[in-house]
Amino acid sequence: SEADLRTVAALPLRAKVLTHVRCHMDDARLAVTTGADGIDVLFGTSSAMRTFSHGKSVDQIIETGTEVVRFIQSQGLEVRFSSEDSFRSEPRDLLRVYQAIDRLHPQRVGLADTVGIATPGQVFELVSMVRKAVDCDIEFHAHNDTGCAIANAFAALEAGATHIDTTVLGIGERNGIVPLSGMIARLLSLQPDLVAQYRLELLPGLDRAVAEMVGIEVPFNAALTSETAFHHKAGMHTNAVLNDPSTYEIFDPARFGRERTLMAGHRLTGRHAIAHRASTLGVILNDHELRAVTAEVKRRADSQPLSPDELDHLLLEGGNGHAD
Repeated sequence: SEADLRTVAALPLRAKVLTHVRCHMDDARLAVTTGADGIDVLFGTSSAMRTFSHGKSVDQIIETGTEVVRFIQSQGLEVRFSSEDSFRSEPRDLLRVYQAIDRLHPQRVGLADTVGIATPGQVFELVSMVRKAVDCDIEFHAHNDTGCAIANAFAALEAGATHIDTTVLGIGERNGIVPLSGMIARLLSLQPDLVAQYRLELLPGLDRAVAEMVGIEVPFNAALTSETAFHHKAGMHTNAVLNDPSTYEIFDPARFGRERTLMAGHRLTGRHAIAHRASTLGVILNDHELRAVTAEVKRRADSQPLSPDELDHLLLEGGNGHAD
């Protein structure tokens, strides 16, 4: 809301505060009064948007876009102009619009996969085309309707985009957009210099805080921040991780303030996980005892995993209660 924007813009933040509005003079006139550092405007360019949303032609989009961008610039604010539904728009229409806006020297133009239809290859192709056509920075906005948002965002960067839209937990319309934690994971694994400046140990707490605020759980498969992001279960996994964590981890959990968990009280457990847990209790199991306890854990956990207390009690019994 306008009130929320004014409140955030008045905070003593190091970050820039930008607002996202329609490419319309009424919206722009209001936005420049809020204290925001910049304004992001959008205009639907696909035939569907032109027919069923605003009803304007490509020429009218250029005319209105030029007026709005010039007005925002006259107020000394940062401006980004984005097409909406870019990947269902005709490339020739997009290039006409972008080149006309680029002549005004905005900070950025934006491409949006508004309905999540694009593939990484299509994103790379279109962003590459726009990169050759404009001099300003390029922002990319990806929805996750087909589960490709992170992959598409990385393809956009490879093609020359300079900015990626993310939200905490990927919160957004329908299936959401690029989740911050997932994008950081993707970048950290391939281009770590791009995220080197960030305090990544704060990321799990950020996801949990926002999840609590909006009344949802952190998704079980959220990169880096889910409850099980650094849990290992299958016997062959736990054995390898005990020898060298990098066999099944590309990130050190400590970098995110997390700890590695080797799950042992379940039917897929292995001797090495059982032995590791026993050693943390100071329990010494010979080979016969270890095999017997492992078999018993598998039997008892066949219908339901053992609780940590149940597992520890069984291990103490298996070692005849003797500990160092």
